[in-house]
Amino acid sequence: MATVLTVPAVTPDAPGIRDAPDVRDWARRAGALSPVLAVIALLLVPGGGGAQGGTGGTGTVADAASGLLVLVCLVRVLRGGARPLTRTAAVVLGLPVLGICLAAITSNDPAASLPGVARYLQIFVLVPAAVLLMIRDRRDFAVVAWGLVGLALLQGAVGVVQYLTGTGASYQGEDVRAVGTFGATDVMGMATVVSYGLVVVTGIALGSRAGRARTAALCCAVLLSVPLVLSFSRGAWIATVLACGAQLLLSGPRRAVRVALAAGALGVVLVGGLGVGSAMVQERVTSITRVAAAPDQSVTDRYTMWAAAGRMWRTEPVTGIGLKGFPAYRDSNASLALSSGSDTAGAGAAFQRQPLLSPHNMYLLVLSEQGLFGLLALAGGWVALLVLGLRRWRLGPERALVATGLLGWQLVDFFYADIGGPSTVLMSVVLGLAAWWALAGVRRA
Repeated sequence: MATVLTVPAVTPDAPGIRDAPDVRDWARRAGALSPVLAVIALLLVPGGGGAQGGTGGTGTVADAASGLLVLVCLVRVLRGGARPLTRTAAVVLGLPVLGICLAAITSNDPAASLPGVARYLQIFVLVPAAVLLMIRDRRDFAVVAWGLVGLALLQGAVGVVQYLTGTGASYQGEDVRAVGTFGATDVMGMATVVSYGLVVVTGIALGSRAGRARTAALCCAVLLSVPLVLSFSRGAWIATVLACGAQLLLSGPRRAVRVALAAGALGVVLVGGLGVGSAMVQERVTSITRVAAAPDQSVTDRYTMWAAAGRMWRTEPVTGIGLKGFPAYRDSNASLALSSGSDTAGAGAAFQRQPLLSPHNMYLLVLSEQGLFGLLALAGGWVALLVLGLRRWRLGPERALVATGLLGWQLVDFFYADIGGPSTVLMSVVLGLAAWWALAGVRRA
C-alpha cells in the first residue's frame, strides 16, 4: 500500500503529550520515527569538532543521519503521490531558499559559497520539512519531544561527571566546564541540548493535566538545571530564563509567580546550599552585567565581530558579501581589539587556539552574508512560525508551550550564537517540531 504523507489536521480532542499510550504504541511510533530519533541519538557520539565557522565544516554522523532522514521522507512522499505540504507551509518553509540562492549567485566567490548553500538548506529547510512530514499526530510529537529530553539527560549526566571529576573543558584554569560529549571545541553544544530539554519539560509541566507526566517533567527539570548551571554558558542561561519565563506567563500570571518563587528557591539551594559551582557561577552571572563597563576578552571579541559584520553589510546591503564570506572579510573590517582566537583545552583535548570565524550572532551573520533580503526571508519565516504557533494555542496548551518555547529559545539564543558545531543539526529538528505545531492542519489555500 502506498504511504501518503500529508500535513495532518489538529483537533482539540486528538491525543497529546499528556496521554499515556501503551508500550507497544510507543514502540511502534518510535519505529516509524526512527530516522528522526536517530539524528537525536547520534549526537551522543563524540565528534572531532563538527561543523565550524557558521556555514560549513566537516560534519558529523548526526549530519549524515539528517541526510538519510531527508532521503527517507522524499521516498515516502514520492510513493504517496499526494501534495505533502499546504501552500502556507510551503511558503513559510521555502522563504529562506530565496535569500540563500540570491546570496550565492551574487557572491564575489560563488564556488566558495556552495558549501554554505548546502548547510543552510539542510538546517533551515530540508530537515525541518522532513521532521514536519514524519510527525503524523500529537503522540508522534510527544515521542520526538521526549527524545530531546532523553538526550538532554544523558548529555547533562556526562557534564555533571565532568565537573565533579575535573575532566571537563578548561574554565578559569580548571577543567570543570560541563560540555558533555561535544568536547572543548563546542562548549555551547551541551548547554544547547540541555536547554532544549529544560524548555520541553517546562512546557509539559505547565500544560499537562496528567499527574504522572507533570511529575516526570518536574523531576527532569530539576535534574537538567544542574548541568545547565555547570555549562557556564551565559547565552544559554539568558535564553532559557526568557523562554521559560514566557512559557510561565502564557500559562497564567498566578502560576508564573508561584513557579518563579520555587525556581528561585531551587537556585538558592543548588548554588548557595549545595555549592554547585557557586564562586564561578557568581562570577559568570556578574559578568553579564559588565558587558559595557569591564567586559572580558570574549565579550570584547564578540562586540568587535558584531561591528565587523555591520561594516560588511554596509558594503553590500541588499544581498550581502556571500555565504561563507565572513572569515575572508573579517580582518579587513574588524578593529585591533579582536584577538586571534579563543583558547580551548580540556575534555580530552590538548590546548589549541580556536579561530573566530563568525560573529556569534545569527542575525548579524545572515545580514552580513545574505544582506537585508536574506535576513528578512529567513527571520520572516521564523516569525511566521511563532505567530502561527501562538494562534493555535487553544488547540493544545501543552504542545503550544513546548513548540513556541523551543522556537522562542532559539530566537533569543541567536543573539549570542549562530550555526556551527555538532549540535547545529539538532536545531533543525527543533525547528521541525515548531513547524509541525504551527503549520499542521492549516487549511489549504
